[in-house]
Formats: sequence, C-alpha cells, structure tokens
Amino acid sequence: MLMPVKALLPQHIVLAQPRGFCAGVTRAIEIVERALQKFGAPVFVFHEIVHNQFVVNELKGKGAVFVNALQDIPDGAVAIFSAHGVSQAVRRTAQEKHLQVVDATCPLVTKVHTQAQRYARKGYALVMIGHAGHEEVEGTMGSVDIDVQLVSEVADVDGLSFSAEQPLAYVTQTTLSLDDTRDIIAALMHKYPHIEGPHVDDICYATQNRQMAVRALAQQVDLVLVVGARNSSNSNRLREVAASENKPAYLVQDQSEIDARWLQGVTSVGISSGASTPEVLVQGVVQALMQAGTHVQTLPGVQEDVLFRLPAELT
Repeated sequence: MLMPVKALLPQHIVLAQPRGFCAGVTRAIEIVERALQKFGAPVFVFHEIVHNQFVVNELKGKGAVFVNALQDIPDGAVAIFSAHGVSQAVRRTAQEKHLQVVDATCPLVTKVHTQAQRYARKGYALVMIGHAGHEEVEGTMGSVDIDVQLVSEVADVDGLSFSAEQPLAYVTQTTLSLDDTRDIIAALMHKYPHIEGPHVDDICYATQNRQMAVRALAQQVDLVLVVGARNSSNSNRLREVAASENKPAYLVQDQSEIDARWLQGVTSVGISSGASTPEVLVQGVVQALMQAGTHVQTLPGVQEDVLFRLPAELT
C-alpha cells in the first residue's frame, strides 16, 4: 500500500501514448450498453466482456449478468459473446438454446479465426501460438474442426511432431509480446521451413502500439507501472516489455496496489495501461503519486483513429 510519505513520491510522472482502451474494447463495452438500452436488463454476457473488473462491475450495475457457462443463461435470452471470441461448439450450443446472440468478438480476433478456418479448409495442420487457458486461445482453437497444437514458448516447438510432408500453418493470439511471438515463429520456421502463417507485424495494431510505447517509456524513467487486471494478457505483456529494458516494472490494478518500497530512490515513474483499462484508473494512480511540484508529461506517440462498426442489430 502506498504510504503518504512525500519523500518517496517521484518528481516526474511520464505517461505512455497510446495507452488504455483499444477500438475492440470500446466496441465491446458499447455493445453491452446498447444491448441493455434496446432489450432491457438483464442481458447475459458469456465470460468477462473484457478483462477488467472495474469495467465488469460498472456493467453489472447497469443490468449485465456475467456467466461462464451457457447453461446459466435462460433459453431465448439475449447473450453477448465477449471480445475474446468463442468456439464453434459455443455457437452451436447458443443456437440449441435459441439465444439472441450479439457478438462482441473483436474484429481482429475474428480475422484470426478466419485465417485458421482458411488453413483448415485447405487441409493444413495448425499451430496456435498463445497462452493455454486464455479465452481467445480457446475460441480460436475451437473455431476449426481439426486438431490444433498449442505453442506457448520457444521450447514447445521441440515437442511438435508434424512430418515434413504435412502442409502446416500457424496463427497467433492477438495480445502476445511481439518479441516472444517473433522468436516462436523463427523457431517454427527453422524446424518446418514450409510452414505458412501471418507475419509477426500482423498482430493486433493496439498490441504493437502499446508495446512500442511502453518500451520507449521504460528507457526514460526509473520505474514503470502498468495499470491493468492480473488476468489481462496484454497488460501482463506490457509489464514484461518494460522489464526487458532492465527497469523495475509492476502490474497494478489501481492505486491501492502501489507499494511504497518500489519508490525508494526513484525520481521518475512511467505509467502505461492495458487495452482493457479505463483511463479513470490510470488517473487514480497519477493522483496517488503526485505531490506539490510533481511534473506530469505525456510522451508523443501513435495517435490511434481505428473504429470498428457495431453489429447490425444494434445500429
């Protein structure tokens, strides 16, 4: 917990740009809000709409009900799929229950599903680069009716046993570290020179922009704080990227998680936030670190203007 010891507070606070909500998250939250306006409460959301408890609690207060199993949704009710996407099995179950589905899957995740399905139709074996248990990974692997092998780190590539003759392709989780993804792809291409897949730069634009921004941020400060949920993949990757610049870097969900011991000897603190983190939480961290004379600066960075259309049933 941050103690009110002014001597420990930094003289400079530097904010990364861009940070916080991406277009897919903004769209997903708006889908829930518009569905509540159109259909009335309750509307049921399959999994957290985005990985941030503050956002989830706000939507709960407006009448959204979050469930982890479709069996917990009454037949015929309004059901919203989260931004992380779902498997074909989930879609079939929704049809069987006659749910009124509103799909909030991020269009960039849908793009990965489409890539996987295209390779499957061509008869390719498929490798998924991602983290086991993440909703996006489960949804992507379940978007095709073929066996998909999951690779989470370079060492996992050694365990793959595809033949040299087997047509092979890979797809990637959108929120991975660019460095880790690049290394895994290189290992796959070394073992299977014929493998096909998207270039590492095809990863989510928001992931790329935020990781590049936090890398630049870490080079200019003594300490980096990433504001985000502990179950947010992209927030965790931001902390890892900052740490890779040999700077102390910590993930905090809000200002209550700042530890005064981190600030000893620190004159400048950099702050970024995950793509599902509302700006109000970032500003809470800023205010907790400020004292008279503290200088707050926002770094120049990519100005994002991406917008995704809402589903037709809500427009």
